[in-house]
Amino acid sequence: MNNRRSLPNAKPNLDKRLHYLMIGLFLFGALLAGRLAWLQLWSGRELSANAAKQYSTVRTLPAERGQILYGEAKSQDLYPLAASRAFQHLYAVPRDIENASTTLAQIYPWLEIFGLERETAFIRLSKANDIYEPLAHKLTDEQVKPILDLKFPGIAAEGETWRYYPEKETLSHVIGFVDGSDERKGQYGLEGYYDKELRGQDGIIEGDVDISGRLIQTGALKRVESEAGIDLILTVDRVLQSFACGQLEEQAAKLGADGGDLIIIEPKTGAILTMCSVPEFDPNNYNKVEDISVYLNSNLALAYEPGSIFKPITMAAAIDAGKVNPNTTYIDTGEIKFGSFTIKNSDNEAHGETTMIGVLEKSLNTGAWFAEQQLGNAGFKKYLEKFGFGRLTGIALGNEAAGNISALNKDRDIYYATASFGQGITATPLQMVMAYGALANGGQLLKPYIVKEKRQNGQVIEQAKTEVLGNPVSLRTSTIISGMLVSVVREGHAKRAAVPGYRIGAKTGTAQVAEGGQYGEKTIHSVTGYGPIDNPAFAMIVKLNDPKAGRFAESTAVPVFGQVAKFLLQYYEIAPDEEVK
Repeated sequence: MNNRRSLPNAKPNLDKRLHYLMIGLFLFGALLAGRLAWLQLWSGRELSANAAKQYSTVRTLPAERGQILYGEAKSQDLYPLAASRAFQHLYAVPRDIENASTTLAQIYPWLEIFGLERETAFIRLSKANDIYEPLAHKLTDEQVKPILDLKFPGIAAEGETWRYYPEKETLSHVIGFVDGSDERKGQYGLEGYYDKELRGQDGIIEGDVDISGRLIQTGALKRVESEAGIDLILTVDRVLQSFACGQLEEQAAKLGADGGDLIIIEPKTGAILTMCSVPEFDPNNYNKVEDISVYLNSNLALAYEPGSIFKPITMAAAIDAGKVNPNTTYIDTGEIKFGSFTIKNSDNEAHGETTMIGVLEKSLNTGAWFAEQQLGNAGFKKYLEKFGFGRLTGIALGNEAAGNISALNKDRDIYYATASFGQGITATPLQMVMAYGALANGGQLLKPYIVKEKRQNGQVIEQAKTEVLGNPVSLRTSTIISGMLVSVVREGHAKRAAVPGYRIGAKTGTAQVAEGGQYGEKTIHSVTGYGPIDNPAFAMIVKLNDPKAGRFAESTAVPVFGQVAKFLLQYYEIAPDEEVK
């Protein structure tokens, strides 16, 4: 008898395990092959790019931002208003600082001057293993030298380029500024409007780097040079700008005005010779203003009810349409009634039979309404549109307001009556001076411009051209209204606009300011005019916002006009057009 126990048959089980193993290996191989194929065929480029990034770099070559410059009538020299300037950037490498408290105690007297708070500075210096913490930007070599001379480990400086405005507040509303963001983007004025052209085109360096991230100079390098931005050459005259804006600022301060505006144009071309507003701001320190509304150029961004400086526009329209002439008369009763509303003359007087010349000399509201009535409401509105009111002038500065004459869409005489003397409608100072420019320039309305040339690498690439927008009135009308404005200076409320030896025409306006739907105590004083009448070299507007001293523009805005006009005629050496009596 065989006592050995029989063993189970192990072969089928072994074959079964081998079978599963083979299937598993096959599936694994198939999966691996599929993954490899996917990586090679579909993700190869991406993976190659990612791998290349470990051993290569792309670095930006910043383009030099273009300059903004202006000059003087008697010189070919140009003066920068906005340029790029090299500064120093003070920073810390906290991981290299041995003792943050000791370091801070030594350098904080300077950091405090730069505007960095002690607690903030200590936090930045105390970040262990940190390789970079900014401490102060836009420093001069002289400012960083005392700190670097202390030779504290972990305190260093490097060069950087920032926008710099050498003449500070001068033309700040026209220039705008470049902000402090990483993009260094132009904001407001020319910096904002021409930002893309001024900033140019950045270049790049692309090449291999070593383990420390440094470019391998012997490796393959791809270099695309940067292209500098364009330079803008302005039409503004440096000497005239300085004098005129100084007069405006002085008068605004003297009279306690909330602000003011002044524009001088060349009537024959549309070029801006002077443009300023008060208060101004320093674009080097744009972030230190109390109210950011100061960034707006109120000459073109803020419309207002112009008041009686609008009367010559109404009169010119009526004359051009053949409805009145300088000697046309009407009976002035001193007021006009529209239901429950009564419109009166500013002097509250009735002047009886009065000519159209007298209407402008005495600035009669009733006379402006008479002229508008002769023209008709539809005709009046059409002429205002031809003069450019209610639409943008198109000046290349940005943030321009169109003004508002929509009240004339209402079929009620009272709206046309108030509009005839510049109330109930709004316009910008720029629109007003361009309209007067049309009266001065034989009836041609021109597009204003302030950039005379664009240059790149010293070469002129574009020059401004005079652009005619229309002919709101005829040469004949221009001649007639100009003579009437001379009479306003000699016999009316604009006597202080006179310049001995020259025939100057101008009109004043003292407009009430609407507050809460009704007119309050605040007023805006303006004067607009041009000269010499036979061959106008300038048209000018002076505006003061609610001066606390002086009731009418005759004693507030007009003296500035007269002083600036006298200076301009002498500066440009324009010969007198009549004998001095």
